[in-house]
Amino acid sequence: MAEPEQDLLQNFVRLEPGESKRLHFVDHAIAPRDIRDPVTGLVRPVRTLVFIVDMEDGVPVQKTFSVTASRLAAEFAPFLTDRLYRAFDFVITKHGSGFGTTYTVVRVPRSA
Repeated sequence: MAEPEQDLLQNFVRLEPGESKRLHFVDHAIAPRDIRDPVTGLVRPVRTLVFIVDMEDGVPVQKTFSVTASRLAAEFAPFLTDRLYRAFDFVITKHGSGFGTTYTVVRVPRSA
């Protein structure tokens, strides 16, 4: 039986600190989203880079991966034009949590 705190639908990719995920993206959009500031509790609108994921760690999926961190979004920016990201898998590792969160992104060419 699933743990109660797990997302039973699992329709989005969740990264935990110290965890790596190998993802393949097939499409993307820039979408508005409201987020709650963890310090002030205020809700504010942000622009989010949302990817459609078809492979997660080598397993076919139908999920989304949302990016709100500007540094992480900058890693993907060169690949957004013409959806160049489709030629790669991206291994993304999350380090830390909160305002100190950083990410490592490794681009892996997909085999033909």
